[in-house]
Amino acid sequence: MKRLDANSRRAKAVVVNGTVHMGGQVARDLDADFRTQAEQAFEGLDALLAQAGSSRDKVVNVTIWLKSMADYDVFNEVWDGWIDADNPPARACAEAVMADDRILVELLPTAVL
Repeated sequence: MKRLDANSRRAKAVVVNGTVHMGGQVARDLDADFRTQAEQAFEGLDALLAQAGSSRDKVVNVTIWLKSMADYDVFNEVWDGWIDADNPPARACAEAVMADDRILVELLPTAVL
């Protein structure tokens, strides 16, 4: 088992038995607009996948939390530009109350090595 970027409260990812379990990925700039936050969340996801030894074509599932479903169409535009269309993951998307009111989108992915 390997824990990535861990502190006393959480790890950003845990690799166990060939699976990468990741914590929620959000934007670096929480004051940015929705599209920018979504793009930054995917950039962070790519970096974490690389750190774990995986990649976007190995993502098997993503739970997507949107602060507002009004952003669903814009999210799908960003999503379509990010996913490996030949290897799309399963996904679920819901509206959620965020831990910080400035967070507009959070991704909770799982990948394999």
